[in-house]
Amino acid sequence: MRYFIIAGEPSGDLHGSNLVKNLRMADPAADIACWGGELMREAGARLLKHYRETAFMGVWEVLVNIRRVKANFAECRRQITEMKPDVVILIDYPGFNLRMARFAKESGTRVFYYISPKFWAWREGRVKKIKQYVDRLYIIFPFEKDFYRRHEYLAVYLGNPLIDHVEEWRNRAPGHEAFKASLGLDSRPVIALLSGSRQQEVSRILPLMAAASPAFPDYQFVVAAMDHLPAELYEKSTSGYPVKIISGRTYDLLAVAEAALVTSGTATLEAALFDVPQVVCYSTSPLTYTLAKRAIKVRFISLVNLIMDREVVRELIQGDLSPEILHQELSDILLTGYRHELMKKDYMELREILEGGGASERVAADMVSNLNQKGE
Repeated sequence: MRYFIIAGEPSGDLHGSNLVKNLRMADPAADIACWGGELMREAGARLLKHYRETAFMGVWEVLVNIRRVKANFAECRRQITEMKPDVVILIDYPGFNLRMARFAKESGTRVFYYISPKFWAWREGRVKKIKQYVDRLYIIFPFEKDFYRRHEYLAVYLGNPLIDHVEEWRNRAPGHEAFKASLGLDSRPVIALLSGSRQQEVSRILPLMAAASPAFPDYQFVVAAMDHLPAELYEKSTSGYPVKIISGRTYDLLAVAEAALVTSGTATLEAALFDVPQVVCYSTSPLTYTLAKRAIKVRFISLVNLIMDREVVRELIQGDLSPEILHQELSDILLTGYRHELMKKDYMELREILEGGGASERVAADMVSNLNQKGE
């Protein structure tokens, strides 16, 4: 069968790559094209568009890039029309993917959505589009089941794929000291800085993270840089601070970190699965923040707190992301801080809530089975 997969950011590329691997196992004759990244390409999909060309975040950022956004829509529609896939599989990324869901559905193509957009957080009304244009929705957080049930839509929960990816990586990883040596780090404990996957996030948030480093001379602050973003961005954002930058080795860094400062998103859950105490940092443009504050309906922005339904990790958002508050919160989660072990205990409960591994394999098998049944 023919599959057309659309992912618009690194986390989607990660989950998409595992899905591609398992689709090829469940359907050895699979022809898979994608919008995504290097991970999906390495897994066996034909990469038609890299997410570095499509990742625009926030109202202002979309407006200033509106011509490129429109061109991307037109290009994707053309490629789907030419390929005539048996199914279009959308991975999160709702601003783009909901429009492609409508196009695919109205063109007579089946639509699967893998990893639900965060409609439970804001713009809940968009669930109507899921009900109109999506044949099957796969969710990755247990609390989402009740949300979609309230909207009279049967969403499918088969586990969280990030568990498999992290565990697979940890099982083949070398020891702690070997990692530190390979990363070129000294003997001081590590504080990891995970500043997001979009250029706007890094330029706004990383300088605030880096500014905390002089107050902790007994620690080494290390940025987990993203390969798809320019090195100059990280150098400029950390200029004047004793911060090391390492590109493309986020998991290596989390494996040796004592604590982390993390931009909200998938990275918050990754840090938790690596058992690294964290402070969540987030800041955006004033316009985007004002609009989002009015619309967001949930108490938290980090996945850890949302899954646990209580504050496990501290969230410093917009005005709260000040040097004084960040210094105190970081001190509290270090090995010498009172919240270090408490947070690790909460992480154990988090893993129990997410249940076991094997999610990507189960989702791929369900997709292939569903498509085969439809074709009979």
